[in-house]
Amino acid sequence: MSTGKVYIVFGVSGCGKSTIGQHLAKDFDIPFYDADDFHPERNIKKMSKGFPLNDDDRDPWLEKIANEIRNWHNLKGAVLACSALKQKYRDKLQSISPQFIEWIFLDGSYDLISNRMAARKDHFFKKEMLVSQFEALQKPQSGITVDINQSVSEIIMKIKSKVNNQKTELGLIGLGVMGKSLAKNLLSKNFSLSVYNRQVANKEIDVAQNFVKEESSHHEVLGFDDMNEFVSSLTEPRTIIMMVNAGKPIDMVIDAIIPFLNDGDCLIDGGNSHYKDTLRREKELSEKGICFLGTGISGGEEGALKGPSIMPGGSKEGYEQSGKFLEAIAAKDKNDKACCTYIGPEGAGHYVKMVHNGIEYAEMQLLAEIYHLLRFFVKKTPDQIAAIFGSWRKDGLDSYLLEITEDILYKKEGDVFLIDKILDKAGQKGTGGWSTIAALDVGVPLSTISESVMARNLSGMKSQRIKVAEAYQMTTTSTIDDTNVFLENLKNAFQAASIINHSIGFDLLHQASLEYNWNLNLSEIARIWTNGCIIRSNLMEKISISFLGNNDISVLMSPDIITVMKGAIDGLTDTVSKGFSAGCSLPVLSSATNYFLTYTSSQSSANIIQAQRDYFGAHTYQRVDKPIDEYFHTNWKS
Repeated sequence: MSTGKVYIVFGVSGCGKSTIGQHLAKDFDIPFYDADDFHPERNIKKMSKGFPLNDDDRDPWLEKIANEIRNWHNLKGAVLACSALKQKYRDKLQSISPQFIEWIFLDGSYDLISNRMAARKDHFFKKEMLVSQFEALQKPQSGITVDINQSVSEIIMKIKSKVNNQKTELGLIGLGVMGKSLAKNLLSKNFSLSVYNRQVANKEIDVAQNFVKEESSHHEVLGFDDMNEFVSSLTEPRTIIMMVNAGKPIDMVIDAIIPFLNDGDCLIDGGNSHYKDTLRREKELSEKGICFLGTGISGGEEGALKGPSIMPGGSKEGYEQSGKFLEAIAAKDKNDKACCTYIGPEGAGHYVKMVHNGIEYAEMQLLAEIYHLLRFFVKKTPDQIAAIFGSWRKDGLDSYLLEITEDILYKKEGDVFLIDKILDKAGQKGTGGWSTIAALDVGVPLSTISESVMARNLSGMKSQRIKVAEAYQMTTTSTIDDTNVFLENLKNAFQAASIINHSIGFDLLHQASLEYNWNLNLSEIARIWTNGCIIRSNLMEKISISFLGNNDISVLMSPDIITVMKGAIDGLTDTVSKGFSAGCSLPVLSSATNYFLTYTSSQSSANIIQAQRDYFGAHTYQRVDKPIDEYFHTNWKS
């Protein structure tokens, strides 16, 4: 603090002048004084009887305080708590020397302060005097103003920030589950942070302020529900992470914040936005001189807190400015490198996150099918299935989803396995379906991912399925000759189907990269998926290596993968065959099988389709005995 500075904390009685002033004095290591202590005895008696002071009463009081301010200034400074309601009172004190007085106004509503006054005891000022104080109050046009409807620690931090003209390094909007976890992650890396959350009656009240209460004793964090104040608290060029729902809410936040931004500021959308929305927003904001990063974040609540996988795309300039924050909070791979990389321009970041979620959908469905097959066909108990999954993890097939599924199957509620109490009706947020549509846009098959989406849709028809099941009375049967052989085949089926699913996802990324000129680095994408994200696995480590130096190769064409698949494919086909014979539904396992058998066949059934298309629509066809660029039409009835 500057030597000799006098900080005058002012406002109506009950606003907290003494409390705030004492805290400031302690933090600034200067004396604290209360202006009430300088009232002559006659003023105190008059107020204690309920009579307000007039200007004649205040003149000698103000003169005495002015003399004291001069003395304090000549020493080391001070903090003074003083009502100073009217501008002319402040002018009288300010006339001593404007350079060494800092005015701090504590602003609050009548109802808030009235309630505080009602709770006060042993104070000569009566609640009835509050009306006259509000009538006399002339709010300042300069100096520091702080809203008192927050904790003392928040008020002190805001005052100190404004006194020192200190600004935080970055901001975060939206303190839902993911937003709050990311905010804590950022603070744990010792970044100074401003957080903003809207106020919604009976739903979202003082969210930002409450977060600051929890964290401010350990970290430098400011909370706001006013957008202008929030933006003003940030160092320029600003970095602001938005953790709000995809769709219209993101556009609403952008519209609200744009008036307060400057050229070079960077907005980061950390939600699951559709990549086409991100492309539009990036273009619109770049025209205003604002950088925009559409950023996929995977890892759930725990990942956001401890280190997620982060997929930023959009403005390269924005990443160069703000990527340091994202890299700092990301998970680390086996070489201690951040699981965060610049994905590519436009909507590339959210596109990659969309495909990540598509792969995730199919991996979850794959494990669900294997559980169902073991439970209702092989008649294994949940804990026995969990033990099987545990053995697979130890045998080189470990993944986060396999790990959590093992945990789920061990979980009991009393004497009953919790899984048996969960309704078989799966929810979804749309990203899996987006992947299917995106694949159709670029003409890439998405068999396993699309089937997993359809499986969730079908699961949602629970009431209808109950009626149909009653009508058909279908049953499952068991025809296992050797359980050990079956389980070995099942493990191979899991490995093969997972490889096929990942290959399908990466093939979509490769084609999208060509279609949209994004120049995606598939090895880097796989690398940042090796930790922090939901689909991290031993397989992902191998895929990252397989793409090094050869971005155009399919996962299924990697020499190491070919060796694995040759040893596992019979287990997949045998499992699907036995599952179908037993009456078990296996959408992802079967679609993986169909995809692989078609993909690895030099002769498919598509020639008959081309003949059919030409027959009814004259769509033409190509011939195996002619150049590929020649097309033919036949009059099939002649």
